[in-house]
Amino acid sequence: MEGEIIFNIDVMLAKRKMSVTELAERVGITITNISILKNGKAKALKISTLAKLCEALDCQPGDILEYRRKDKSEAEETL
Repeated sequence: MEGEIIFNIDVMLAKRKMSVTELAERVGITITNISILKNGKAKALKISTLAKLCEALDCQPGDILEYRRKDKSEAEETL
């Protein structure tokens, strides 16, 4: 069974009272790329980008990244 990585960027943005636009500017990536991360559509993430996200949001990687296992029925649906 394969799990997935969930980005909890929305949670951290709300805690920091920060907009997506402000985060994108601080990290140096586009709003579109922030949206791709938020929506779980990203295929990869550079460690340097993760570090910039943590710096901008004043958090640890575990505050914005979460691993979720897919249950058996979900895994079978994706085959």
